[in-house]
Amino acid sequence: MSEKQRSRPMWTCPQCGRPFANVHQSHACARHTLAEHLEGKPASIIALYRQLEAVIQSMGPVIVVPEKTRIAFQVRMSFAAVMLKHRWIDGHIVLARRVESPRFRRIESISPRNHVHAFRLRDLEEIDAELTAWIAEAYLVGEQRHLRSSVEEATS
Repeated sequence: MSEKQRSRPMWTCPQCGRPFANVHQSHACARHTLAEHLEGKPASIIALYRQLEAVIQSMGPVIVVPEKTRIAFQVRMSFAAVMLKHRWIDGHIVLARRVESPRFRRIESISPRNHVHAFRLRDLEEIDAELTAWIAEAYLVGEQRHLRSSVEEATS
């Protein structure tokens, strides 16, 4: 994908207001709030979420998208999502490569350059330099920098 394509204006769904990189992108059209996800959760889980969100937000502009079952994080495309439970946070990041690590509960390869890495967080200490580096890498996927054209790859 060229820089021109990456800078193309986002399309906004007229029903729910969510922005997308592609016109008429398929999605569950609904409006949910972050408060819905935080309601009834223990203070420790809310603190864990807030710290993780701060790390994600530190990567650059991020759209936080509360959905029915998860909270997604998006630049041009979603690159991370979390589900808040009562004793932990389940989440995933999308990387352009497979990263084999015991920290990932499973890895689902969607395409050659889109690999969903699932994780579980129970403690603030787990939001460390390693996870932060993976989030930074996933942010680039959110910007769609992993979709370089074959011409760009041949010249770099």
